[in-house]
Amino acid sequence: LVKSGTTWHTAGLLWQLRPSDTEVELLAHTRNVISSELEEETGLETGWIQNGGLFIASNKQRLDEYKRLMSLGKAYGIESYVLSPAETKDLYPLMNVKDLYGTLYVPKDGTMDPAGTCTTLSRAATARGATVIENCPVTGIQVKVDDLGIKRLKAVETAHGTIQTPCVVNCAGVWATKLGKMAGVNVPLIAMHHAYVVTERIEGIQNMPNVRDHDASVYLRLQGDALSVGGYEQNPIFWEDVSYGGRRFKFMGGEGSRYKPGIMESFTADHKPLMGEAPEVRGFFLGCGFNSAGMMLGGGCGKELAHWIIHGRPEKDMYGYDIRRFHHSLTNNNRWIRERSHESYAKNYSVVFPFDEPLASRNMRKDPFHQVLQEQGCVFQERHGWERPGWFNRDGPAPILDYDYYSAYDVPKNTDYKYSEILGKEYTFDFPPHHDVIRDECLTCRNAVAVFDMSYFGKFYLTGPDAKKAADWLFTADVNKAPGSTVYTCMLNKRGGVESDLTVSRLEPSPAHLPLTPESNGEAYYLAIGGGVAQHNWSHIQAVLQDQGFHCTLIDHTEDMGMISIQGPKSRELLQEVLDSDLSSDAFPFSTHKIVNAAGHKVRAMRLSFVGEMGWELHIPKESCLPVYHAVRAAGAKYGICNAGYRAIDSLSIEKGYRHWHADLRPDDTPLEAGLAFTCKMKTSIPFLGRKALEAQKAEGLRRRIVCFTVDEKVPMFGLETIFRNSVPVGHLRRSEFGFAIDKTIGYGYIRNPDGGVVSPDFVRSGEFTLERMGVTYKATAHLKSPFDPENKRVKGIYG
Repeated sequence: LVKSGTTWHTAGLLWQLRPSDTEVELLAHTRNVISSELEEETGLETGWIQNGGLFIASNKQRLDEYKRLMSLGKAYGIESYVLSPAETKDLYPLMNVKDLYGTLYVPKDGTMDPAGTCTTLSRAATARGATVIENCPVTGIQVKVDDLGIKRLKAVETAHGTIQTPCVVNCAGVWATKLGKMAGVNVPLIAMHHAYVVTERIEGIQNMPNVRDHDASVYLRLQGDALSVGGYEQNPIFWEDVSYGGRRFKFMGGEGSRYKPGIMESFTADHKPLMGEAPEVRGFFLGCGFNSAGMMLGGGCGKELAHWIIHGRPEKDMYGYDIRRFHHSLTNNNRWIRERSHESYAKNYSVVFPFDEPLASRNMRKDPFHQVLQEQGCVFQERHGWERPGWFNRDGPAPILDYDYYSAYDVPKNTDYKYSEILGKEYTFDFPPHHDVIRDECLTCRNAVAVFDMSYFGKFYLTGPDAKKAADWLFTADVNKAPGSTVYTCMLNKRGGVESDLTVSRLEPSPAHLPLTPESNGEAYYLAIGGGVAQHNWSHIQAVLQDQGFHCTLIDHTEDMGMISIQGPKSRELLQEVLDSDLSSDAFPFSTHKIVNAAGHKVRAMRLSFVGEMGWELHIPKESCLPVYHAVRAAGAKYGICNAGYRAIDSLSIEKGYRHWHADLRPDDTPLEAGLAFTCKMKTSIPFLGRKALEAQKAEGLRRRIVCFTVDEKVPMFGLETIFRNSVPVGHLRRSEFGFAIDKTIGYGYIRNPDGGVVSPDFVRSGEFTLERMGVTYKATAHLKSPFDPENKRVKGIYG
């Protein structure tokens, strides 16, 4: 463990509620360790002070966010209260509450002492056999290449000697990038200047809760009978203004206040830490880039990182922190790192809205359809560096401009910025202004035909002498069916958790005709994986192939192909005019693929659906993308075809009950819990990664299970709403959208039995359920099957 962070100047604040279920769980572990477990183990005090936490809301949207946090807290047993201005004044008499909408009070939040905590942790670690060596600078990292050509960690060089080790953890904070370079590892973070003020003694401040005024971008930490005050501004590097906070607290700005400038903090591109094994070097782990939250996240993250190193994967869903969430083309791109990290700093205290998108470092990866879709009003989302279609604006193009740093550093502010204006209108916890646009895209797909650009999907070929063995081990489903078959499957970790869901197509042995066909004398497979997790899955597959010693080649052709999906009742009639193949169900059944000609261009057509309709995907060499797209649009005009984006996919897919990876399907969920047992070849004797864990879980019975809920009232939900069964909290929604075909709000969440018992179908059927949204409960109906087309007739082309 190489440690050289900025813990010495941390505020040490711990807030239990965050707009992420994983972070709530990580914070809970930190709190338990600091408030009780360490002291019980060592007999030493950590300096924990439970003085409570108070979040200030200066507008309705901020108060709505706090109400969402309060409701989520009920799923985890976290005590919290939304207070009126008058109640806030009673709690904190020194506060000016005249312009408040309200506050969120969490009585068991508190403050950690960095010195006491680190001393106690060191004592506990050494008692268990660890060695702590101080004042020992690292001068180099040795990396070796094994017989398979894989880079692995060999040793750490220090000023006092070399340590042979297969594993190192980079916890060097703002210096983590320098340490990474020693091993040839990209560490995409940047250091920002930070400052804080310490006041003189303030009469009446003793025992007051810590405060976050998010809208003023300031925090106030109780420090005995004084306050430590810090904040986040839009020009952090050149920051000199320390006047923030004065409007709220009458004691600020006295001559005795002490200003602490020039503190350095590390920030990342998405305001999340960098953790896990680096894709460049096996055995080189990251634990850095904590965006000023290292102290409070450190306990939970430390536990997960230890599990990661020892067992190969963390226990919780840590994908949002995993370094592999970033594409390798971005992690060494200085513009992307600088711009995105600046924006994450500037928006550190911004409201976390459901449909927010970054403005920094856009247009990094564009598919062949980008320009023509932009001209048709496409409002793009950024995922994995890609610009993917979100929805289609009726008021014309909304191009994304170069980042203006929010007009900091004398950078001219973008004016007449239509895309930014559209995003601003989406900043709401109500239905967004374009709700009717998404409705029209969805219903056109349900009733006629829509075309979706899904080019950002990862597109990999798996070939080589051991390709069949690798496919059997990697994939839960039996993908070794006849050539021409396409199978929906999962990939698991050894604990049975889902690392990915994807489609795997078995190919005919053939000479190379890239990018549509790789050269193969034996088994070959084409993998199509959601683009937001493509780097993660690439690394996962490579690691499994290496660990198992399979002689295979994984080839990435993501950038070489586009992909459009044509879906809806009219898709067959439309495509029959574009493709030179018989598209009848007998000739082209569901879950099959073949090479066909589309408007004179060779493409791979797959009969699949992610929206629950009859349809085909066309995987197209990039030089052929636009001619094929234009042919589809021309042929579809008489059928009422429309462009549709991922906001429509989100609604259509949840309506059909399809899983969305990293929403209602994560590495801490098993296929059995997620209702995906049908993807697992449990009735065969074929071993696969994670099978033993699934067999044990099946024998024991499910202790949690995913359930679909519908709400009759027209109310927006976005996930994190608490689920109550018979008035007892049993979980929270992971994902929620409005289903336009059934005209109801739909949500999916995993529920547990409060008694710790098995969650059976009867347990679901016998309960009365409600969902709590922002402090208000709504009656909900639980479904064990999708409420839309539960017999799967539509994907088979059976309508009417």
